[in-house]
Amino acid sequence: MKFAAITFAPLAHAATGYLISAQSMDSSNELKSPRIVIRKKARTLEVFDGKKLVKTVRIVLGFAPVGDKEVEGDGKTPEGEFYIFTKNSKSHFHLSLGLSYPSKADAERGLKANLISKDEFESINKSIEEGRMPLQKTKLGGEIYIHGGGTDGDWTDGCIALENEAIRELFNLSPKGTKVTILP
Repeated sequence: MKFAAITFAPLAHAATGYLISAQSMDSSNELKSPRIVIRKKARTLEVFDGKKLVKTVRIVLGFAPVGDKEVEGDGKTPEGEFYIFTKNSKSHFHLSLGLSYPSKADAERGLKANLISKDEFESINKSIEEGRMPLQKTKLGGEIYIHGGGTDGDWTDGCIALENEAIRELFNLSPKGTKVTILP
């Protein structure tokens, strides 16, 4: 995906407040190794090309943002290592990128706590190994997305929300398989 010259001057974007560092996309440069780091406490999403930071945007989280997701309906945003398994251009929240939650570690925790069955555990692990969508309808929760819809307070059910303009840029530069790290 493409970016123009990169500037790291902080902005006070009065209209939306979504953009923290300014970079605009065009066809002159392509990200060779995109990855995303989400910092829950800082409420930021960082886009990297390899080790180089190329963009930072403001985010909001689930309605109970502190701590790692444990069960369906807890309002927490999961923490850990994920990947984008789907890109949804028909999202109810403008555009969305599906994250591979639950992970193998989540499945292990869920099996030990009797939240998921052995079959669900095996299905999740096989999906992760194959880079596919893991089960989304278990007691661990699921359907965790990065999507648009705005950044007015923590309002999602556990997803990561951005301003619509920011998700458009992220959607265009993030292929399926992009690694996503969510930190506390």
